[in-house]
Amino acid sequence: MVDWSLRLLGVGNAAAVELGSAMATIERDARPWLTIDCGGEGLTAFEATYGDVPRALFMTHAHMDHIAGFERLFVSAWFDPARRGEVRLYVPVTLLPLLHQRVASYPNALAEGGVNFWEAFRVIPVSDHFWLDGQRLEVFPARHHWPDTAFGLRLLGSLVWTGDTRPIPEILAKFADADELIAHDCALEGNPSHSGIEDLEREYPRELLDRCVLYHYASAAEGVQLRARGYRVGMQGDVIRLRAPAGLPSQS
Repeated sequence: MVDWSLRLLGVGNAAAVELGSAMATIERDARPWLTIDCGGEGLTAFEATYGDVPRALFMTHAHMDHIAGFERLFVSAWFDPARRGEVRLYVPVTLLPLLHQRVASYPNALAEGGVNFWEAFRVIPVSDHFWLDGQRLEVFPARHHWPDTAFGLRLLGSLVWTGDTRPIPEILAKFADADELIAHDCALEGNPSHSGIEDLEREYPRELLDRCVLYHYASAAEGVQLRARGYRVGMQGDVIRLRAPAGLPSQS
């Protein structure tokens, strides 16, 4: 029997560095299985927790608070023969050009030249789903700044991670219909790119809100206020037990 859990490596928005960059790892039997995003503070928390770098990552979008750890990850992967070319990056295909522009287009990845940035990794472009160790994960669009640039992730029957987003009721009606835990972007006040708690209360039924753990908020004080309204609010370092995924059994 495999134990599944979600470890929150950071829960803050881009300015709330004291809460850690919004990033998480899905664990199997308390070991990292798939990490979501690669922020600077989040990568530091990952290394402190596991004593290693992530070996499999899914990228939600290319804002710096979610990708700022890539240069360190590149160095760790390139200079370790056991890691070079083995760190798997699952990247939505429409996100690849943006990610390349943000982290890989500098003329020389190393000062000495002779190295292509992506050679340090195994880049796996994805569309609506991908497979990892026999488990099928679904990818869905989020509402964050511009169409086809931000995405969420579903492990059927276990977890839905929205990524940075405005409310997406029509998407979650399809991709959160199997009683999954829903990790949802939410601060006290919303804006054109992020959800506020009143946005969620307006757009989602109470049954769905009761399955949510809120993250990507602006401060510890905001977290206290969200809890006072009756919501589950994630904190950096939380480990949340997940139900085993539904569907095909793991083949590993």
